[in-house]
Amino acid sequence: MSYLIKELPLDERPRERFKKYGVEALSNEELLSILLRTGTNNKSVREVSTDILREIKLHDLASLNYNTLKEIKGVGEVKAITLLSAIEFGKRVLSRKDLVNQILSSKDAYYLVKDELENELQEKFLAIYLDTKKYVIFKKIIFIGTVNNSQVSLRDVFREGVKCNASAMIIVHNHPAGSISPSFDDVLLTNEFIKIGRLMGINVIDHLIIGKNNYYSFRESDGDLFAEEK
Repeated sequence: MSYLIKELPLDERPRERFKKYGVEALSNEELLSILLRTGTNNKSVREVSTDILREIKLHDLASLNYNTLKEIKGVGEVKAITLLSAIEFGKRVLSRKDLVNQILSSKDAYYLVKDELENELQEKFLAIYLDTKKYVIFKKIIFIGTVNNSQVSLRDVFREGVKCNASAMIIVHNHPAGSISPSFDDVLLTNEFIKIGRLMGINVIDHLIIGKNNYYSFRESDGDLFAEEK
């Protein structure tokens, strides 16, 4: 028999447990139930939440797009929008917390963007803009799709840098398949960015490729590329 949330004993309802014990005490199903709010005609919201998490691994939710998510039984358009909005909001909260950091190494840059890029199913190109002391001013996804020097607009990347008065930048993209080996296009793109950056007065100090729990740094691999920036 399926129960609505309001038909459950008071101390078993997710919102009541939240208020009594705190958010950390809630199960994944309970957290999802709070976001979904309602179930279907024949299933409670807790049953729908359990079904969703049985079908999809928790960490895979962040990589699903709207069209895929809304087709899952029990989700639909409104719940898909709610879930994806909550996931994106969480990403931005974590991202803003990190923006106070200085980027003093390639690893610092990697940890700033890894959660945002490593589980993506599409290639995304992102730029991190820095001030003269290497504090992060701003970061932005500039391009989504296959990354190469004919598709990424250098003009768009440097325009953002000029707008925020950046002194330096780090360019980043992910490889959804997980490999961190740079392609020929990745090498060409890196050299082009370094060359234009020197002309524009916005030094490109690294190019990171994000894979699964790992990264490749052009600076760590070939520091001579960036020799004039030192």
